[in-house]
Amino acid sequence: MNAPTDTHSSPATDTPASSPDVEQAAPPLLRLRLAPHTAVPRRLDGAWWPHSYDVLTEVPRLLAGLPRTWGHIVSVMVNGTIWSAAPGRMLVHNQVVRLHRTTAVHAPNTVTLLTPGRGRWDLLVVPPELTEEAAESMMATAVANVG
Repeated sequence: MNAPTDTHSSPATDTPASSPDVEQAAPPLLRLRLAPHTAVPRRLDGAWWPHSYDVLTEVPRLLAGLPRTWGHIVSVMVNGTIWSAAPGRMLVHNQVVRLHRTTAVHAPNTVTLLTPGRGRWDLLVVPPELTEEAAESMMATAVANVG
């Protein structure tokens, strides 16, 4: 995938959706780049540029935008020092997803996704506060075919 995937999220508004005169804000875009599939294992399977470090908001958007071939993600591991506190489980599209927090120094800026029978995917987490230019460069480098 050469450009970020822009899909699936919920509009944020304080106004009831039933009011026809009120224009709702556009949902935030999912900013995701996936590395090309190869027979050679990669350290990173892609890069994700969330809008914040709010687990309960960002993880469901991410999971909704992943390829169907990745299967149902049942477990997500995030860096416990930078992501918001969250319960050990969350309901995403009517399915339970386990949330794990780690402080491992070998992968502080990654999110790990697990699917039974299909595998594990590691995504670089691009800091939300980066400029678009810096984030795009970081994402492109992460998905480059550098083995």
